[in-house]
Amino acid sequence: MPYPEKFTGFQVNGPDTWLEFHKNEFQPKPFGDYDVDIKIECCGVCGSDIHTISGGWGEQHFPLAVGHEIVGKAIRVGPKVTLIKEGQRVGVGAQSWSCLECRQCKNENETYCKHQVDTYGAVWPDSGVVSQGGYSSHVRTHEHWVFPIPDALPSTIAAPMLCAGLTAYSPLVRNGCGPGKKVGIVGLGGIGHFGVLFAKALGAEVWAISRSHAKEADAKAMGADGFIATQDEDWNKAHEMTFDLIVNAANSYEGFDLDAYLSLLDVHGRFVNVGMPEGEGVKVRNQTFISNGCFIGSSHLGSRKETLAMLQMAADKGIKTWVEEKPISEKNLAEIMQKMKKSDVRYRYCMTNYEEQFGA
Repeated sequence: MPYPEKFTGFQVNGPDTWLEFHKNEFQPKPFGDYDVDIKIECCGVCGSDIHTISGGWGEQHFPLAVGHEIVGKAIRVGPKVTLIKEGQRVGVGAQSWSCLECRQCKNENETYCKHQVDTYGAVWPDSGVVSQGGYSSHVRTHEHWVFPIPDALPSTIAAPMLCAGLTAYSPLVRNGCGPGKKVGIVGLGGIGHFGVLFAKALGAEVWAISRSHAKEADAKAMGADGFIATQDEDWNKAHEMTFDLIVNAANSYEGFDLDAYLSLLDVHGRFVNVGMPEGEGVKVRNQTFISNGCFIGSSHLGSRKETLAMLQMAADKGIKTWVEEKPISEKNLAEIMQKMKKSDVRYRYCMTNYEEQFGA
């Protein structure tokens, strides 16, 4: 299939004008032996996009097209590519490269590679080209981070799984989520709703933990066995030392009582952070850990192996993202970014109708 020498995308020029999207041409990195060119069909909207273009995560390389929950068709594959075939429907998440040679990469921890390259806003090794994301006509990615999408998953259902879904799935499977385990999911947003869906699919007893009761009905519809609202008096008391695992996907630490959350964990239970709110975070005191010997840590995306397993599980078990579709355009991107900034989303947006903007 033909493809352009330059790609086109909706770029932002900087944090002072982060709601102004401009359709520009840009030069992708040079095509490599292991690269795959993808004509994009749709792309989920991630909180990372807002943190990046608004300046919340510090300085970035502009102009920049964000978006890293990408689904489309592979239209060109490099001569050494073995994992992807031309014409396949495929996805790309938040990572597009790592060295594949270091200890982390060889142990299927490639998302922790010191040399890893993000799908947007990173500088490609050797070429110096800044990576551009999925609010674009095409994306060029190393085959290791290009994933075949199972036929049973519609594109707009699969796309948000490639960042938000994987961010929830990896810490669940790595920390023993399954039958006989009581698992809490803090924050019922884009990542958190996947936490509930996946933890239930993995066979655990699942509790959603949120500030208020506003999302209780949604949590139950997603499969949650129970719901805890932290606005209630003594909200943690009835559940102290009963949880095996808590995954924290909260997008704000305002009023966040870490001691109360950690009190929920059984002996040597684990509290795993996956959300990355702006600001200084919360203070951690050693005294908090004494009563139950719990562990606190974090998780970043997931491996290729985990991504493929997650997508297959979703296909096999009929797991559906709670997603709202919007045609991609300057106006709709600005509107959705404003809504995301106010957490006005249940529970993921996905940009569609790419051919209307970028052609067939």
